[in-house]
Order: sequence, then C-alpha cells, then structure tokens
Amino acid sequence: MRDPKKHPRHRLTAKDRLRAFAGSLFRARVRKQSKRFLKSAEDCRKTQHDVLQRLLTLNQSSRFSQEHGLTATLTPDEFRARLPISDFERFRPYIERLKVGDTQALLGPQNKLLMFTLSSGTTSDSKFIPITQQFLDDYRRGWQIWGIHAYDARPGLNHKNILQVASDYNRYRTPAGTPCGNISGLAVASQRPIVRFMYTIPYVVSKIDNPLAKYYTILRLGLADDNIGMITTANPSTLVQLATLADAEKESLIRDIADGTLSNRFAVDDEVRQKLQRRLARRRPKRARELEALANTAGMLRLSDAWPRLEQLAIWMGGSCAAYLTAVRQHFGETIPIRDHGLSASEGRMTIAFDEDRSDGVLDVTSHYFEFIPEAEHGSAKPTVLEAHELMADRNYFILLTTSSGLYRYDICDVVRCTGFVGTTPILRFLHKGAHISNLTGEKVSESQVVEAVRHALDAHCHRVGFFTLTPVWGEPPYYQVLLESRDMPAQQIGEKLANTIDYKLQELNCEYQEKRSTGRLDPLRLVRLTDGSWRRFAEQRQARLGGSIEQYKHPCLMPDLEAVARAFGDQLRG
Repeated sequence: MRDPKKHPRHRLTAKDRLRAFAGSLFRARVRKQSKRFLKSAEDCRKTQHDVLQRLLTLNQSSRFSQEHGLTATLTPDEFRARLPISDFERFRPYIERLKVGDTQALLGPQNKLLMFTLSSGTTSDSKFIPITQQFLDDYRRGWQIWGIHAYDARPGLNHKNILQVASDYNRYRTPAGTPCGNISGLAVASQRPIVRFMYTIPYVVSKIDNPLAKYYTILRLGLADDNIGMITTANPSTLVQLATLADAEKESLIRDIADGTLSNRFAVDDEVRQKLQRRLARRRPKRARELEALANTAGMLRLSDAWPRLEQLAIWMGGSCAAYLTAVRQHFGETIPIRDHGLSASEGRMTIAFDEDRSDGVLDVTSHYFEFIPEAEHGSAKPTVLEAHELMADRNYFILLTTSSGLYRYDICDVVRCTGFVGTTPILRFLHKGAHISNLTGEKVSESQVVEAVRHALDAHCHRVGFFTLTPVWGEPPYYQVLLESRDMPAQQIGEKLANTIDYKLQELNCEYQEKRSTGRLDPLRLVRLTDGSWRRFAEQRQARLGGSIEQYKHPCLMPDLEAVARAFGDQLRG
C-alpha cells in the first residue's frame, strides 16, 4: 500500500463532515441489510423457495404467466414442469409488446417498468431486457451490501470521493417512451442528493457518445480532484484506457484544469458542456502545477501519482477480465486493492463479492431464483437441474435465472465454479460465457483457459501487451493463433518462447488440447501481428451496434467463430 506519510494530509471540509455524518446513518441501515442477507444465506433452500413464490406472485396476472400456468402456489418441481429452460427468443414476442406499452404481456400491474437494458449478446439484434422497480430495488440492495463490506474493510473511504464510469440509461426510447440504455446510468441518475456528494463525475457525462471524448471529460473532472479514494467501472480495460489517455493528453488536461476549460478538440455536445459549465469554470492553477510537477518528475502523468489517496479499485476480475489485471496494476500500483463487482449482467445480479482481490462471490439468493445445470450436461435433451443448495464445491455449472423482470428459467450461458459455501448458499466464481468455447478437433478450449495460459506466459517472459485474442485456424492440421498489435509483438526469439509457453500451458490446463497436440491433430500455437489500432477499430465497430456501450464492451480473449475472425481481420491475416 502507499505510505500516507508521503502525501499531504487532506483537510476535511464541511462537505466532508456532512457526508461522513449522513454516511454513518446510511451505513448503519445497510449493515442491518447485510446481516439479514447472511441470515438468509444460512438456509439457502428456504430462502430460494420464498423468492420463487414472491416472483411468481409478482407477475402471475401477466399473459405470459397465464399462458404457461405460472401461479404463486407452484412448487419448484411444478415450476420446472410448466416451463422448459428458455433463451431470449421465448420472451422476445412479449418484450416486443412491452416496447409498445403493453406491459401486461409480461408484467403484473404492481411491477412498474422503468427501462430496458440493451445487451448485444451474440447476435446482431440487441436484446431488450426489461428493468422494473422491483428489479432496481433488488439491484441496489445488492450493491449496498457489497459497498458496506468495502467501506468497513477500508474506513478511510468514508472521507474520500468516488470516480465512477457509468453509461446512459436513456440513450433513446421505445415507441411507448420507455428509456433504453444501461442500468448503471439509471442507478446514478436516481441517486439521492446526499449520495451524489460522494461522486466526482456527474451523470450528464454518461450522455457523451464518443468514447474518446467521454474518457477525456472524465479525466478532466477527475484529475481536478485530489481526493479520489475509489474508482469503479465494470471492465478493467476502461482503467487501462483512462491511464493511457491521461498521459497522452497530459498537456491538454493540465491546461484545461488551470484555465477552467474543456478542450474543444473533443466531441462533447454543447448541451453537455453547458450542464458541466459550473464544475468546469473554476480555475485550478495550483492543482495544475501539482500535476505538471508529477508528470515532469516521472516522465509521464501516472494516475497513481495524480490520486495519492486512492485505495480501492472496483472492477470485474473474473473470466476474460482477468487478462488485464496485470496492466491495471502497472498503471495503478502493484499493491492497490481490487474488489470485484460480483457477477452481473443485463439480465440480473448473480453474486455479491465480499473479499478483496478475489472474483468469488456469494450467490444473491434474496433477489432471483436460481437453477444450475452441470457443465457437461448443458445442451443435452434432459439435463440434471439443481437448486442452489444442491451444488458441490469444485464443480462447474451453467446458471438459469428467474427474475422480477419477467424472465423465467433464463439460460444466460454463464459458466461458474462453486468454490465453497456461506451457510448453505454457494460461493461462485465466473469462468466464461458458455459460447466462448473453441472446438476444432474435440479439444474444447475455453476462454478462461486462454486467459490463464497467456497471463502465465507473459509473466514468465516479463512481457506486457495491451490486448490479445486467440483464434482458431483451419488447416492441415489446424492450429491456434494469438493476435497481437505490432506494438505488443515481441522480438522473434522472445516471440517463439512466448508462443511455446502459451502452448505448453494450454496443454497443462486442457488434457484434450494436450492429446490433440501430442498426436499431431493440432499444430503448435503461433503469434500473429496486427497493425497498430486494430483493436481500437474492432471495439468501435462492436460498440456501434445497437446496445453496445463502451462500459459494456468486453474485449474477447477467445474468438471461436471463424467467419467473425475473417470479417474483422481477414485482410491482415491473409497478408
């Protein structure tokens, strides 16, 4: 951890004291919520059966429930008999009715529709996921329980600010006028005034569509604040992009902070600029000189230097996101504590992470009803279906969700591993999306295996990269390749060692891959060079799709779809 003696003591202002007092009352209430949650976790089976009854009651008057015989009196076995395991297409016709104002298609009269989150999924058409008041209340409660553990672990955060990167919940509206966007934006927009004191970045910044302009504005506002204690955003790649941009644009940022301006080089709408004017107009020459001195001393502007009171990063750590933790620590310090957000998606929040530097989280058994399919049985005609209390440690499962927003037995295609229990409630670790499996010759390489193999190889050879993706290549025999931008490609000798180490680690992690390699059915793995800027262009293309926000975007560490690889990089790979 940083030595506090190296940095001047932050003097508490009247705003700090007001926030601490209000926060103490809020934390006392949330601690009671956390205790109730842990009490519920002791008897997972009873809690989950109560939740199922509550959810069935909530929407039992909807046409979907009536057509499928979903009533509040159903037992779990009866519930399964009435409705098969479902994907989005089962709900799409009903959600289309919601979009034009026919809420009774899927929701009960007391279950107010607030918005739709947009999930681009694996198809070109976005999935519109309804968010109701009950869903939002459960979502907030989960975050509050997460937050009390974070703040109790680090009491110094009580007097510090939060820098949050959120997306707009109102990007556009359905024909009935329902907002569509990101639930994190709704949570920010509906914060109470006393809570907003804690946040450095106002909600209006989420309205900036251009990623570069948005990140610059976040840095312009954030770097003016020397009392940042926590940074929270979903994807660790966002932190890497912020850190890289901060140094690249340090002269402009420092000048803007000194002059009370926001550079016109970035595409920020006049309406957003106007709403930010009061925050931006204050000139901060002293702060600008501090940042300039830091940059001159280090030869670059490092966010870890700019925010010396920073003591917590809140990001995803599991699945493919683990690939970027090394880069995050390079920018923010090797000892900076990281607390995982917990497993969540547009469709629901699944776990609450209680510990730092671990992606494992306790299943949020008080919000949704969960079912699980053993990984090996997923996709079979009659898979075993388990309730949460029936899981076994050190086994992998697919999750099914039943939520207050009208999704029932929804297969989100997430693969998780049970790593233990709190009471009888499982602790889960996200591994990868089920679709992220590559299978050329029966080897079934998963994205989590790719991430572990590449991270191991990079650490072994002291090499660092921005982004990477492993893709299959058909040939005689076929093989795998790791795509790297030119700036990240090592010299030939190191590159050969790096490729070999990745290959060996994959064999160690995947016995089928090892068998296919040893019998010559797969050729050795190779490194392939892409032009610099390829990943940025690839991300922009994906984000341009309906439903893609820069915070939702997850860089794929494994792309098993040969056609998608050809569309994205065909010219370079052929060259």
